[in-house]
Amino acid sequence: MVEKRRDKRLPVFSMKLEISSLFKQDNQVIKDLDAPIDVENISKGGIGFSSKTDIPLGYYFNACIQLGNEEAKLYCVVKIIRREIRQDGTIFYGCEMVGLAPVFTYIFEEYESSLSEEDLKI
Repeated sequence: MVEKRRDKRLPVFSMKLEISSLFKQDNQVIKDLDAPIDVENISKGGIGFSSKTDIPLGYYFNACIQLGNEEAKLYCVVKIIRREIRQDGTIFYGCEMVGLAPVFTYIFEEYESSLSEEDLKI
């Protein structure tokens, strides 16, 4: 399979986020969603997560991502761009980080260097 991603995906262990509201650029808002998500992988350009909640495509949400270093928190806007229903009923979502400043790439580089060779085999 040919890799189409611009940035290398890194595995994420035990990162949980919760989506409480979604929004679109035309002021459409979905509130009180209460969608727990399990982050599976992350890259400089996006994030992959699974959830049991059916979340619509094309919406955005605010995220606070913490990789490794407790002081390195990344606040960003994430756009949901694809989904795939798995056999166990969970849904995998592919998202892109929107408007992330290049200065934050060091967070991903530090996180990648903290992973073992075995961890990187995803």
